[in-house]
Amino acid sequence: MSTSDAATTDTTGTRWSGITTGIGSWPGTDAREAAAIIVGELPDMPHLVELPGRGIGADMIGRASGLLVDLCLDASTTGYRLTTGRGTVAARSTDLLDQDLDALEEAWELAGRGPGGTLKVQAPGPFTLAAHVELSTGRRVLTDHGAVRDITESLAEGLARHAAEVTRRTGAATVVQLDEPSLPDILAGSLRGRTVLETVAAIPQPEAQHLLDNAIRAIGRPVCVHCCADTIPTGLLRGTAADAVAFDLSRVRTGDLDGIGELLDSGAALALGVVPTTAPAVTPTWRDLAAPAVAMIDRLGFPRSTLRSVAVTPACGLAAADPHWARTALSLARDITAAFAEDPDTL
Repeated sequence: MSTSDAATTDTTGTRWSGITTGIGSWPGTDAREAAAIIVGELPDMPHLVELPGRGIGADMIGRASGLLVDLCLDASTTGYRLTTGRGTVAARSTDLLDQDLDALEEAWELAGRGPGGTLKVQAPGPFTLAAHVELSTGRRVLTDHGAVRDITESLAEGLARHAAEVTRRTGAATVVQLDEPSLPDILAGSLRGRTVLETVAAIPQPEAQHLLDNAIRAIGRPVCVHCCADTIPTGLLRGTAADAVAFDLSRVRTGDLDGIGELLDSGAALALGVVPTTAPAVTPTWRDLAAPAVAMIDRLGFPRSTLRSVAVTPACGLAAADPHWARTALSLARDITAAFAEDPDTL
């Protein structure tokens, strides 16, 4: 993978190995408070926090309008619509993103981090973005191959600029997470049209892999693809330049195991979502939450020392969690990472 900054070069996935990080979203609306918590609680790889509680333009899809180059999103009666003019959503999204960057820079300095370390930024992947944004006709962008290509290129260029800005402000190496929860439905052709007259055809895997790979290479930074759907498109992801693949471990089924094993064999890092996103009725111990990861590695036939090389995360974003559980989730994830690093054979 080529990069524009030698400090971010990482073609082995090692930046994702043996660390704890978050998926992206966080409860509340206070950017400074959230940034301070994340920088303090996630020393391995803090992330630029997403606060969807702030409303339009702050959710995963609307936030992308602050990243796209030469394209913008605006609101329609049914969601977000692709435009070439800068409207209210684009202005609000950009403003909120600037606030988040200011808060992150301040928290980074107050924590005494200085140059060095790694930070993560997140954005919807090109397919999930194309699936949830409309053309001017009201149809999904996904129904127009040319529009999918355009939004992919725009997003990748915007993310490259965004990551460079984070590095400029903090001195940290910046990595990128692409959220693709809609990708399995897109590959299967099971995504519904916006109306009864709209058909959303499946995108063939080779075409999807080619577009996603182009986006990853254009971003020019280490990239993790996160998919919290009921199935994981391991075959497609294994063939891309992604350094890591993140998923909710509780959603893994028997049919996913061979693909996960092949991902490990290919050298991709795994980011295992093992901590629930909302508080269970009974608070689990780190050992309770680590057990499914240990069982999966055993079932795949890999040595337990493999767990030293995985990243540990909450199952998905924490926007729906109460603030106490959100911090508890990060603490539990750190405890699991420490246990994996110390002596996984005893787990």
